[in-house]
Amino acid sequence: MSTLPLNPFTWASARVQTRFRSWWHARLPRTDTQRLTHRNVFILPTRAGCLFASTLLVLLVASINYQLNLGYALTFVLAGSGLVSMQLTHDTLRGLTLHLRPVGPVHAGEAALLDVVLTSPDAARWGVGLRVHAASAATLSWTDVPAGGQATAQVSFAPKQRGRHDIPALTVESRFPLGLFRAWTVWRPAAQVLVYPRLESPSAPLPPTSAASDGPMASRHSSGTEFEGIRAYRRGDPLKMVVWKKAASAMETEGKLVSRDSSASAHQQLWLDWQSCGDLSAEERLSRLAAWVLAVDRSGADYGLRIPGVELTRGQGEAQRRASLEALALWT
Repeated sequence: MSTLPLNPFTWASARVQTRFRSWWHARLPRTDTQRLTHRNVFILPTRAGCLFASTLLVLLVASINYQLNLGYALTFVLAGSGLVSMQLTHDTLRGLTLHLRPVGPVHAGEAALLDVVLTSPDAARWGVGLRVHAASAATLSWTDVPAGGQATAQVSFAPKQRGRHDIPALTVESRFPLGLFRAWTVWRPAAQVLVYPRLESPSAPLPPTSAASDGPMASRHSSGTEFEGIRAYRRGDPLKMVVWKKAASAMETEGKLVSRDSSASAHQQLWLDWQSCGDLSAEERLSRLAAWVLAVDRSGADYGLRIPGVELTRGQGEAQRRASLEALALWT
């Protein structure tokens, strides 16, 4: 099915807007804390404001033609209200301080959540909206900032590729109180977000494990012939695996519960190897390895990672998971 060619005027307009936006953003310094002043807050009438001005013009012409004193009064009262509204709209943003909190890593295709703290040094600020600059106005996240206090607004964007990405430019705007004017500013945070590879779904089965003969482990002998270890309790462990004899003493000493760890699970080790992914493209291999990292991390087994140019020694826990996913995200 053929598609209609793009209107040349529309194409040229979009090209000019893109070039102008790139030029403008290049002039804005990157900073995670931005104070809004009269130098970086802009204001223009909205569509409702233009209609309001047209109505005032009609009222003024009618009052002049028919010599209506009440018409003059109504016109000037409305005009004064519009001017006061313009000042209030600008003052809603001027003086605010914006601060971006650290952004946690996400997987490609998932939404990265940005927490922006807005601080007002004096009066309360009403109807402040934030969005990613390239997003539509429908994605605005609105908040009110109390007098001399702080408020948090959250916006999100979904990076499509793995790696380390700059936070996109954000728009902060307000139309308070009457919606006749729109005051806004464009803010370019300096922070970056680490994007892990997209997770394979559904994930392939894990490669086979092997027995490990090294590694420290607190151990004990069970009543049978099986040799068992003791490890810290993990959420999701069956209740029958909890060592209840130690539970009372753990509660008294404000310690942690422990669970039995049989030799079948305590000595498991696993290597997540690039060569174990079969005949897949590079990005598909990274997606599979990322899914495997999360699966093995949930199981609690020791695992290592081997990809071309990078080898992470075996380990477990949050530090191992973060190091593995970061290596996959930044692999080239």
